[in-house]
Amino acid sequence: MTRAARADAAVHAPGTVVEVRDTPVPYQLASRAHHPADTLITIRPGVELGGRRVLLMGGPCAVESEAQLMAAAEATARAGGRVLRGGAYKPRTSPYSFQGLGAEGLRLLDLARRRYGLAIVTEAMDEEGLERVAEVADLIQIGARNMQNYSLLRAAGRLHKPVLLKRGPSATLEEWLLAGEYVLAGGNGQVALCERGIRTFAHETRNTLDLSCVPLLKALTHLPVVVDPSHATGSWPLVAPMARAAVAAGADGVLVEIHPDPEQALSDGPQSLSLPQFAELAASLPLIARAVGRHV
Repeated sequence: MTRAARADAAVHAPGTVVEVRDTPVPYQLASRAHHPADTLITIRPGVELGGRRVLLMGGPCAVESEAQLMAAAEATARAGGRVLRGGAYKPRTSPYSFQGLGAEGLRLLDLARRRYGLAIVTEAMDEEGLERVAEVADLIQIGARNMQNYSLLRAAGRLHKPVLLKRGPSATLEEWLLAGEYVLAGGNGQVALCERGIRTFAHETRNTLDLSCVPLLKALTHLPVVVDPSHATGSWPLVAPMARAAVAAGADGVLVEIHPDPEQALSDGPQSLSLPQFAELAASLPLIARAVGRHV
């Protein structure tokens, strides 16, 4: 019996192995060997991540108040951003730091979405709160500290909602892709990777932004790649140059922190752009994108 005939016969034999593939890498579902074409994620109707368009995402590190969030949402929409970021729940290094507004923060994000027509990306901290976040988030962020929270990754795989997986501060590319594999193996093919800097011996910046990983990931995986220059640099004067560099390197999206009054921010003020600074950055990105055959 030929191989084709065996495959046809297997259709009528549940549980029969039709084909065995030898994949050269451990992250089988994330690899281009398994899926040669780029994955295009529909975050919400009309808002896609991947393809020829570079997606601009802006917003505060943490949701602090209605006035703060609505000002940031209006500035994001006016600048051409399609996605509003904002943490309702914030994992912080110190237990005494502002931890977010929780459920009230989610309510305000939902209000901003309806008022300004933006998609929402916000972080799920644990498996228990994942479904609560998913009720509001169009794109669920799994943060750097949770990159290897395997129970959360498995739960996100069952949820079948787009996931933005941030790189852990000391994670190799293989470890990062294998974390994404947990979500993919659960049946959720809507995974994007977010580079946000890694820990090195350098102390002049908050982290070291690994921009070389962008073209490397584009070669290794079909998943969209996003860059967060705010958490990577920790310093607002560095954010715009690194955002432009990310687009030049081939990133599918940039995730930028903005705040109406960065000096008064309850979380990550030093790395947040003011609203005029964000508008200036947004105006410059189409020029960079056009140079590499993309558009914003």
